[in-house]
Amino acid sequence: CTSFSTNPTIRLPQKTQQQPQSQLFLFNFPSGGGGAKAPTSTANRDSAAINAIKSALQKPRNPKCPLVECEFPALAALNKLGDGSLRSATEAEDANIAFASKLCSKVGSPFGPKVNLVVSSSASRSFMDKVQKKVKGASICSVKDLASTSVSGTTSVFLTPSSKADYQEARKLAEGGCPTVIVNALFKDQKSVPESATMAYFLKPLTYNSQVAGFLVRSYPSQWTVLDAQSAVLGTFTDAEILVPKTNTPDLRASVRLVQKSADEKAIRARSMQ
Repeated sequence: CTSFSTNPTIRLPQKTQQQPQSQLFLFNFPSGGGGAKAPTSTANRDSAAINAIKSALQKPRNPKCPLVECEFPALAALNKLGDGSLRSATEAEDANIAFASKLCSKVGSPFGPKVNLVVSSSASRSFMDKVQKKVKGASICSVKDLASTSVSGTTSVFLTPSSKADYQEARKLAEGGCPTVIVNALFKDQKSVPESATMAYFLKPLTYNSQVAGFLVRSYPSQWTVLDAQSAVLGTFTDAEILVPKTNTPDLRASVRLVQKSADEKAIRARSMQ
């Protein structure tokens, strides 16, 4: 059983700004200032994620394991994520493919490293066809075909890996010196991605009373930052402070507590002014 850190060091800003009412839509928030920002659009989020991934590929936390990860909601309408509908699942699938297409065009070039876009060993034929149609400038293969695919001098992008075999292959490539990126892992547990990996971009809306009340954001090489719904900084964490031991997964509990405290204080102030 993996132990969780319950007392990470939290650096608090000197002043907390007030925040407007939250809602379940990702981009209806101000962008804020400083290094950590809530995205204001899909294009804005994608640009931030790609820049963070490029920074992590150039200088990963562990040079011996250039395994880079990004994790964010694929859809702006957060209530669609996990609602179980085929339409929402297809929209999320299309959004992930669109991001992968942008990423491949930015991390690969005719004069730089080539890119292999790797889809899950469990991906359907229709998914593979969609990827081949929409993603240009990358060699596309399944995890099942990696053994016969040249990876020397390439960057490998794993799009929504979902099985133990997917994660094992990504780790094997990275530990062999091949720059490897995991985009929005599915069915991920604490053993899927090793602690030697680098979380390049992470965006997690934090809900309170069934509404988005803030975010946990990481844009490498910046620290993990907790924002309220007005993008005021509530606290920051280092990798050592926030990651669950022996994983590349953040412990969200301290971040949620900061957001809840901020929301409660705002509600108290609002009542006192009535």
